[in-house]
Amino acid sequence: MNANLTGHLSPDQEDLSPSTRAMLSLRAQVMEQWMANVRKTVLQARSLAVPILENTLPAYYDTLAALLTPGYSARAHNDLGAVASEHGGERARMTVYDATALIHELQIFRDTLFAALEQAGVALTQDERANLVASIDATIRESANSFAVVQAALREQYVAAVAHDLRTPLSTAQMAAQMIEHTSNDETVKRYADKIVASTQRIDVMTRELLDRISFCKTGPFTLDISHVDMADVAREVAQYAQNFHAVELELEVEPVTGWWSREAMQRAIENLVNNAIKYGSNAPIRLAVTTTTERVQVLVHNQGKPIAPEDSESIFQLFRRAGNQEAGEGWGVGLPYVRRVAEAHGGSVLMSSSEEEGTSFVIDVPTDARPFAGAPTAA
Repeated sequence: MNANLTGHLSPDQEDLSPSTRAMLSLRAQVMEQWMANVRKTVLQARSLAVPILENTLPAYYDTLAALLTPGYSARAHNDLGAVASEHGGERARMTVYDATALIHELQIFRDTLFAALEQAGVALTQDERANLVASIDATIRESANSFAVVQAALREQYVAAVAHDLRTPLSTAQMAAQMIEHTSNDETVKRYADKIVASTQRIDVMTRELLDRISFCKTGPFTLDISHVDMADVAREVAQYAQNFHAVELELEVEPVTGWWSREAMQRAIENLVNNAIKYGSNAPIRLAVTTTTERVQVLVHNQGKPIAPEDSESIFQLFRRAGNQEAGEGWGVGLPYVRRVAEAHGGSVLMSSSEEEGTSFVIDVPTDARPFAGAPTAA
């Protein structure tokens, strides 16, 4: 049921409950009305481009719907937390939202959803309604937490950039004061120059310590070479190469899937996901799918095998960290952090879901036209 992570869970799927199927049939209507309501009510959302406003909401919607099917509810709860976290992170990176705006738009989503269900005559049981309300409330908190964490990271990056830029004029001032100190015959001037030198040296030490403390500045901005790309061709190339080593199934929603991205960066990101699927998955075929929603594209890589523990769902995206269920020395290296950085630099996100029953899925979800968002801030 990985289709929920791309916003393509089908209402015709027979193993879904009637409530889930009814909710899925209203997806387009709810999304359209929600975007209209948010633009009308949330000031910071009025100028957002459609793919940025849409964000990961299709995946969020489908995962909420899956909660209403008993067989899917356990995994859907885990997926929902991951999707909500990415939603909050993308809002921090790609908008001028504050925490109030983030919470407000998700409250609007809740109200829009229940209004649409009522208008369509979808009769939820008391337990189903309570499940949706509790899950939405929980994901509002999850999104807000992620929003705060990413905002803090971006502030650190900004401070690092400012601190780095300060060192040049600071060094110039220090050298000028030293010249005055050594060439002036006026003892008063020399005394003041000595104070300037001492003060600039102290500021320089403080600046270097600040730079050492902020690791985000070490990788620098992520530069993208944006061009017109067929994502289907990129996926085919990755699949064809990977098939030399493993069975890879390629699924495409439409042909071609064209847009504006960095071909090299996206290809490397997809290759990293496929290579991880080969390395950590079972012998079952790997699924590589390309799908689309409103002005966004999703690239999904799925494999069967030992699942990633929920407590590792964030650490695997951090540099030089590995999942707790991996043997020492294997590691996840820099592959997944790179994938996240590529997605975020395109104005998008990476979603992850993993369970014993369903296997592991990663989804790169980016705007179809990344040109307006190229080089967007990245928390990875």
